[in-house]
Amino acid sequence: MHPHEIPPGVQEVILPSGERALAYSTGPAAPPPPPPAPAAPGAQPIPAWAKTTALLAPTVGGGIAVAAVGLSAAAPGLVAVSHALWSAVAAIAAGGIAAAVVIGLVRARLTAAQRPHITQHITATGLFGRANGTINHR
Repeated sequence: MHPHEIPPGVQEVILPSGERALAYSTGPAAPPPPPPAPAAPGAQPIPAWAKTTALLAPTVGGGIAVAAVGLSAAAPGLVAVSHALWSAVAAIAAGGIAAAVVIGLVRARLTAAQRPHITQHITATGLFGRANGTINHR
């Protein structure tokens, strides 16, 4: 309510909690308090989130700029390292394939003379007849 809307005998009081309330006065009427002066537009405090954002913005931007400068300076070295790594991977892969082929050839030569030749001859008479067979190892 505006001060001119308060009926006579009623006054506005501020409670200890800071809350404003209307109360009947039991004594002589006191003059109404003067209305509070409007706050200046620039006198409001700055919120904490705005301060934090304002402090972090140049830090984050500076970090990104330093990272970009570092990457641009390191780019030729990174390219050379990546080429060296790919060459190493290709050499390892070629060496592994060559080793597998050599081991396979050596193993085939060693086991070719030792491998036995096995033959089986199985005969059966009728649908449910008993099967007989021979196994020859040579």
